[in-house]
Amino acid sequence: MKRELMRAKSDRVLFGVCGGIGDHLGIRPIMIRLLFLFVPLSPLIYLVLAILLQEDNSLY
Repeated sequence: MKRELMRAKSDRVLFGVCGGIGDHLGIRPIMIRLLFLFVPLSPLIYLVLAILLQEDNSLY
């Protein structure tokens, strides 16, 4: 079962967006962070995702 896309609570640098995307896709969050570093308009995309995504409240 695939997890819902949420902001990570444990693997976060700012808001947990990259950690949540990495967890959802099953890849390391550092890959997502590098992608956000080189994509134009990524700060805007990151902020929109930080506002729209819920925080992961699971216990594991």
